[in-house]
Amino acid sequence: MTGKAPIIVIGAGQSGQQICDSLRKGGYEGHLMLLGDEASLPYQRPPLSKKFLTGTLEAERLLLRPASYYEQQKIDVHLNARVDSIDRAACRLRLRSGEALAYSGLALATGTRIRPLTVPGAADANIHYVRSLADGERLAAALKNARRVAVIGGGFIGLEVAAIAREQGREVVLIEAFERLMARAVAPQVSAFYAELHRGHGVEVLLGTGVDAIRTVAGEHTVVTSTGAEYTVDLIVAGIGVVPNSELAEAAGLACRNGIVVDDCARTSDPLIVAAGDCTWHMNGFLQREIRLESVQNAVDQAKSAAASLLGQSSVYCQVPWFWSDQYDIKLQIAGIGMPHDQAVLRGDVSSGAFSVCYFRDGVLVGVDSLNKPAEHMAARKLLAQGTPLSAAQAGDTSVDLMQLARGA
Repeated sequence: MTGKAPIIVIGAGQSGQQICDSLRKGGYEGHLMLLGDEASLPYQRPPLSKKFLTGTLEAERLLLRPASYYEQQKIDVHLNARVDSIDRAACRLRLRSGEALAYSGLALATGTRIRPLTVPGAADANIHYVRSLADGERLAAALKNARRVAVIGGGFIGLEVAAIAREQGREVVLIEAFERLMARAVAPQVSAFYAELHRGHGVEVLLGTGVDAIRTVAGEHTVVTSTGAEYTVDLIVAGIGVVPNSELAEAAGLACRNGIVVDDCARTSDPLIVAAGDCTWHMNGFLQREIRLESVQNAVDQAKSAAASLLGQSSVYCQVPWFWSDQYDIKLQIAGIGMPHDQAVLRGDVSSGAFSVCYFRDGVLVGVDSLNKPAEHMAARKLLAQGTPLSAAQAGDTSVDLMQLARGA
């Protein structure tokens, strides 16, 4: 895709930055524009619910690249630039400022936005969410003065925030609607381990409990749960999921279904437009099914395929998904997608705080959760990527060296 009009990347996050980087490394020397609707250069989001809240990680260290990188690579960055519409017939964008921009190729890396809590009284409660740098800065400041914190949602974000709040000495109640923590991502034994981990650190963990309403009086919030119990706190954090930012694509007539629909090379239904990252509903070459993934790994690897497609090449996105979460002194690392599965095999001793759970479907390894077992996590990624056979008996036998298996020894 060449011509006088630039290639434009909408979305200055992990995926948008990677698309720009891959285009330059792939030989594209034309005009390249990166449009971001925030005030910051592309930055890492995962630390926002982890180290950033402790104050030990400054905002500058979150940046994926310094400002000089974009100057050196001749990437024309526009911050606080919101795109209102895409005219595919004219290959033109309209910004909220009224400016119109022509493009020769377009990449959508629009990411996701938080799913807000909508119970009665939520709008008056000044609820904190964790998605943007501004969110993280607001929450870090609020935690300094908080005494009692309610965390709504027992997924990665909620649990990470709860852990940080407890380590800072705050009273914490964690409210999860499902009967177990991280229910969509991990096996029951992992959920149970984390419930006990947080309770052991003093968090009041409420499972199978919803939030019916929030009352706010003089800066204090009373969270009314589905069981009738009430908790008065001075800070509420909600982590109840995200929504893909696909409205811009949908309004432009692109195929969308729980995200922007792309093929295994990150191509949309328009040959001039690609999409990558959390916003995409994509055919995943490794999983051999369509899925939407929210992870750094997906944002980076799919972005590389998107850039290749803009350069007229074909690079199938076929990487093993992986994720991680830091809570207290436990690092959870996930390789593959264990859900759904028909067998979960424990590897190691749960009471030690260092073990893995291997997931099988129809006798085939599909995912591995490793807690404080980084070597097993790396071995699992290799086993999954290579399709190396692993039996349930081998998975449960700690004398079997998974890395040796992965190396073919």
